[in-house]
Amino acid sequence: MNYRKLGKTGFEVSEISLGTWQVGGKWGSKFDHDLAESIIREAIDNGVTFIDTADVYSDGESERAVGEAVRRSGKEVRIATKCGRQINPHVNKGYTPAILRGYVEDSLKRIGTDCLDLIQLHCPPAEVYYRPEIFGEFEKLKQEGKILNLGVSVEKVEEAIKAIEFENVTTIQIIYNIFRQRPHEKFFAMAREKNVGLIIRVPLASGLLSGKFTSETRFAPGDHRFFNRNGMKFDKGETFAGVPYETGLKAVARLKELFPEGLPLAHVALKWILMREEVSCIIPGASSPDQIRMNLEAMTLPPLSAEQLSAIDKLYEEDIKPLVHQLW
Repeated sequence: MNYRKLGKTGFEVSEISLGTWQVGGKWGSKFDHDLAESIIREAIDNGVTFIDTADVYSDGESERAVGEAVRRSGKEVRIATKCGRQINPHVNKGYTPAILRGYVEDSLKRIGTDCLDLIQLHCPPAEVYYRPEIFGEFEKLKQEGKILNLGVSVEKVEEAIKAIEFENVTTIQIIYNIFRQRPHEKFFAMAREKNVGLIIRVPLASGLLSGKFTSETRFAPGDHRFFNRNGMKFDKGETFAGVPYETGLKAVARLKELFPEGLPLAHVALKWILMREEVSCIIPGASSPDQIRMNLEAMTLPPLSAEQLSAIDKLYEEDIKPLVHQLW
C-alpha cells in the first residue's frame, strides 16, 4: 500500500481507500452487516487506513458497520463521515448550527467514538457556503473535542473554491475522473496552496469506467444508476459523473482501444487519478471483498505513458467536455 498526506489533517492515508455508500450490498438492497464486515475487513487487512461513510448511507447502518469493523480490527484507521443530507427539504434554511450539532452527536453514537476524525458537510446548498456561523459551529465542536477536522463534500468546483476560504476546512471531497476533469484545471493548485486534502469520489463514474457495462446492462429500481440519470433524486452529476449513459459507453469503447486487451479499464481509471500528486486518496466503493482486491491492484499498474495521457485528453475534449465540463 502507498500512503499520502491528507492535507492539514496530518493523517497518513492509503492512496486507495474505501467509500461505503454501497458497502452493505447492492444499491437498493437490504443492508447486510456480515457482508459489510467482510468488505471493510478485507480493506483494512490490505492496508486501507481511511474509510468514508455518511449518516444517510443505509439510514446510519453504514456508520455502525464501519465503526464496529474498525474497532474489531484493532488497527489505526481514520473514519470520515458526513452530515446535512438528512435535512428535508434539503435547502439552505434547514441548515442551522443546532441541527448540524445534533447530527454530529448522532454519528458519534453510531460509530461508537468520542471524537470524529473527520466530519464533512454533505454537498450543502450553495447558500450555505456564505454562512460563517455554520463553519464556526464546527470550530466549537473541535474545541469541545467532538471532532478533529472539518471537510466539505461538494458537487461543483466553485463550491470547493468557496469552501476552502474557511480556514477550518481541511479537506474537500470532489468527483474527479477521466470523464470529470474540470477540478484539475485550477482548483487542485488552489487546494495544494492551502494544504487542503483532496478526497476523490466517483472515480469510476458509477462503474462506467470499469468497462463492464453495455447498452443491455440493466440496473435495479433501487439503484441510482436506474432512477437518477437525469437528477430526479439528487444532483445528476453523482450518477455516471453526469455523462449520458450511451455517450459514456461509446467513450469507454474508445478508451479500451488505447490499452492492451485484458488490462482492466478500472485500473487505468484509478491510475490516471493517482498520477495527480495533489490527490490525497481515492474512495472507490465495493460491494464484495473481491472488488476491494481489484481496486487495490490498480496501484501495481505502471504510470500511464505520455502518449496514453494525450489520447485520453483528446477523447475527453472530443466526446465528453462539450456535454458536461462547465456543469460542475
